[in-house]
Amino acid sequence: MNLYEEPFTEHDLSQYSFLVTGGAGFIGSNIVEYLIKQGARQVRVLDNLSTGRFENIEEFASSDRFEFLEGDISDLEICREAVKGIDYVSHQAALGSVPRSIEDPLNTNNSNVTGFLNMLVAARDASVKKMVYAASSSTYGDSEELPKVEENIGKPLSPYAVTKYVNELYADVFSKVYDFNTIGLRYFNVFGPRQDPKGPYAAVIPIFMEAAIKEQTPTINGDGKNTRDFTFVSNAVQANIKALLQTDDLDRHEVINIACSEQITLNELWDTISELTSVDIEAKHGPERPGDVRHSLADISKAAELLGYEPTIYVKEGLEKAFEHYEKSLTSDEIKNDLEDRNDSQ
Repeated sequence: MNLYEEPFTEHDLSQYSFLVTGGAGFIGSNIVEYLIKQGARQVRVLDNLSTGRFENIEEFASSDRFEFLEGDISDLEICREAVKGIDYVSHQAALGSVPRSIEDPLNTNNSNVTGFLNMLVAARDASVKKMVYAASSSTYGDSEELPKVEENIGKPLSPYAVTKYVNELYADVFSKVYDFNTIGLRYFNVFGPRQDPKGPYAAVIPIFMEAAIKEQTPTINGDGKNTRDFTFVSNAVQANIKALLQTDDLDRHEVINIACSEQITLNELWDTISELTSVDIEAKHGPERPGDVRHSLADISKAAELLGYEPTIYVKEGLEKAFEHYEKSLTSDEIKNDLEDRNDSQ
């Protein structure tokens, strides 16, 4: 799948070195792919591989412009090592998932707050040109206002949402106190290639994709009338690159929505995936999950104004591209598992 053959900016990336924290994860590995394909001078990945997978970046390991550093952002010295010689930081490392944060708030806080603060300190002290970090639409909390506008938020509904809001507060303070300016990108339900359908905290689209491909019945939490502004991953990559390279004139911390400004219910999502994959299976409904936001829709006018951001792939095309990925990856994983089981039995 050739997602990143065309550049998002006119900048010559061969002049710059980049650190992508969480670069073995879903969004991070897509950013790494873009940077390598567009000729970045150096791309360093920092990841502890707790949720990321080395397979996501293995194809880039042979490049002399790629470097992998295994380590945890909760360790300040590792963060200091990671930013040495780096011009730009794309900070994607975090423990995601609202349900995970409800089950394990301590580790969520350690990664998302302590780890984030470590990266701020390390980047500031190393005179990094710019740090762009993954913020979250969960920050809008219980606000019922639609579309979501950056300046108007509610109260957080989960420990995860608290940590992502704390990131924004810390980044704002660092801008005012230390003159170290960062940009937070409030992602709205990003999906696409390399998003893992496995595990207890997997996101809804890869779960639905796996169910459709395996012709299994999916479970929709609640009545399925919750709405989301699903955002294909290449749009998030575009936003990161533009935020890193096209914001030299910004002299303060900014938080910016990154989405498609397109609303779809979970019921409609399953119907679309069913049609795409030619399956005729009715989803079952389970209980609502605590901490889930009822409705989500972004105002992306600030992203357009400050970054020149414009989504290029919307939900239906994004689902088609995601299906292409999962159809291949799930089949290859099954073949791999069958071989491993066969070898174990010998």
